[in-house]
Amino acid sequence: MSSSMLSRLRQLAHHLYPTLRTSRMSTVHNTNDACCTIAPVKSDYVPKGKYKPYAGFSKVYVTGPETPGKVAIVCVYDIFGFKPQTQQGADILAEKLKAQVLMPDFFEPGEPWPVDQFPPKTPEEQKKLQEFFGGIAKPTDGVARLINVAKTLKSEGVEFVGAYGFCWGGKVTILAGSQDATPLDAVSAVHPAMLSHDDVTKLSIPLGLYPSNDEPVDEIKQILEIVSKKPISEKSDYKHYDSFHGFAAARADLNDAENKKHYEDLYGRLCGYFSKVSGIPCE
Repeated sequence: MSSSMLSRLRQLAHHLYPTLRTSRMSTVHNTNDACCTIAPVKSDYVPKGKYKPYAGFSKVYVTGPETPGKVAIVCVYDIFGFKPQTQQGADILAEKLKAQVLMPDFFEPGEPWPVDQFPPKTPEEQKKLQEFFGGIAKPTDGVARLINVAKTLKSEGVEFVGAYGFCWGGKVTILAGSQDATPLDAVSAVHPAMLSHDDVTKLSIPLGLYPSNDEPVDEIKQILEIVSKKPISEKSDYKHYDSFHGFAAARADLNDAENKKHYEDLYGRLCGYFSKVSGIPCE
C-alpha cells in the first residue's frame, strides 16, 4: 500500500472514529442572517422521497416537488451511502426550501462502504478499501458525475443548482464547484474529509463550510483565509460545530440529545445558506 493511501486511511479512521477534542475555532465567519429553525427531527425515520433514474444514474433519491422548479439542490452522501439520517436531512431541506433535492447513488454499480468494516483491520480489508477509493469512490469520478447532474438540471430549465456533501462528498462538492465553467451555483461541505486548502484556490462560487471538532484546524483556517479574499466571501458561510465527524449524516445518533441539537442546527443553517445564495425563502 502506498504511503499516500496509508495517510488517507489514517485520516479517515480519525474522522470516522474520532477522539473528541476541543477546537480552537468556535467563531462564525460570514454570519448567515437567513438561518432558520426546523421542526424536531426523528430518530426512527422513514424517508419521504422516491427513487428514480436520472442523469445517467439508475438510482437517485428525489424528495420535494415532483418536478424541479427554478432551484434544485444535489446531495453527495458520505462513504456509507443512503442512510435514513442523510435522507431525513434532504427531506428537511426540500420541505423548507420548497425545492427538489436529489441524492444520486454515486457508488453504483458498486456498493457503499459497510459501517462495520471501518477501519480496516487486516491487510485484505486495507486492500479492499484502497480499491474502493481508487474505484467507485474516486473523488474525481464523483466530481464528473455531480457536474453531469447539474448540467442535466440546467438543461431542463433549472436556474440555480446548489450542492452539499458530507465527508468524502464534501470534497467532491468543493472540487466540482472549482471546475472551469462549473454549472453549480453554490456548494457546501459538512464535516468534510480529505480536504486541502488547495481545493478552494479556483473556487468561484459561494461556499458553506461546516466542520466538526475532527477536521484539521490548520486546513480549515487556510481555506477560510483563501475564501475571505474572494468576491464569493460575501455570500459564503461558515460555522464550526462542537461535535464529531459524521454528526449530520450516516453516523448521526438522533437518540442523543446533543447530536440531535447539532443536527437540527446544521440543517437549519444549510437551509438559510441556500436561501441566501439562491434568493428563495427558507420557510
